[in-house]
Amino acid sequence: MSETKLSAAIPLAVNDHSRDIVGMTYVYPVVSRRAGGVSVGINLNPNNACNWRCIYCQVPDLQRGNAPPLDLQQLERELDTMLDAIVNGSFMEEKVPAEARRLNDIALSGNGEPTSSRQFAEVIGLIGRIKQKFGLGAEVKLVLISNGSQMYRPEVQQALEQMREFNGEVWFKLDRAPVDDYSFVNQVALRDSQVVRHAVAAATRCPTWIQTCMFALDGQLPDETAIAAYLDLLRECLQAGAPLQGVLLYGLARPSTQAEAPRLSAAPRDWMENLAQRIETMGLPVKLSL
Repeated sequence: MSETKLSAAIPLAVNDHSRDIVGMTYVYPVVSRRAGGVSVGINLNPNNACNWRCIYCQVPDLQRGNAPPLDLQQLERELDTMLDAIVNGSFMEEKVPAEARRLNDIALSGNGEPTSSRQFAEVIGLIGRIKQKFGLGAEVKLVLISNGSQMYRPEVQQALEQMREFNGEVWFKLDRAPVDDYSFVNQVALRDSQVVRHAVAAATRCPTWIQTCMFALDGQLPDETAIAAYLDLLRECLQAGAPLQGVLLYGLARPSTQAEAPRLSAAPRDWMENLAQRIETMGLPVKLSL
């Protein structure tokens, strides 16, 4: 077992995804409402830097930028220690609610865009070795939660192909169709053609789900024009050859820490269910989380 030790951790809960909950720099466990079990998160952006700034983001002190240089040896020690506690130790019994005592995945998410790390491909190889060490087969997924912005880079594409070998899965962010080449929700310049090109690049290399967060802004839900544009963009991705697995449709899970936080509120269940049905008519399965 690694020399890195777990600090005392409070019992995990779905509403607390604190990155430092066990005192580590890169690795943190969470109970995921969407996964229905424990997800071991890997944070490649401990500097709280991201190339997007989604207005619903819960990361405090978020700044624009990319992932910093990573200490891969430390990351490997931390992941080894965390998985040893889960697989061979008493972590599940002591820290996880009874109904969630199942290791579902290892997820690259964290406090910024994981693929902005120049060491991203090395991290994928590292995770693959650790999965093999602990005998974690197809039942434990390797999930990349990404805004898709770096999918044009050859080294990222190669890493996605390697992810497929480790039962990998990409969750590709698409919250709204851009308006005038800009996404207000994600606070970034964005074009439909970019989204389509990057979705094809991801989905043809690794199983890919579209990940969509819907909510009300200033008490107003997305209007029909916005929803129609979003659905049209999904169709464009499919028509361009992106073999999408489906859509992960979810609402506000935890409070935003961005300036727009007071303006955000949850979408009603019936509205979300109606949108899910419209997506499903396109032939895309939907997993809805409220």
